[in-house]
Amino acid sequence: MKKLFKFAGIGAIAYVALFCVYFFDLDGKFFFYIYEPFFKNHYDNMARRDMTQMPYDMDKYPAYKYDEV
Repeated sequence: MKKLFKFAGIGAIAYVALFCVYFFDLDGKFFFYIYEPFFKNHYDNMARRDMTQMPYDMDKYPAYKYDEV
């Protein structure tokens, strides 16, 4: 019986914690304020080829390979 109450208590605490995450939109705030700026900064600084500078031939297709940086 003691184990049942312990599992019920742990379940209730987990339920309250998950409800707080949902109610205050903590996961959305985490992604907006922490996750997205970090990855946005990372991907904005990646080296990319300028596809507008490549010569265009009707019968040849460009090789979409990136140079090793």
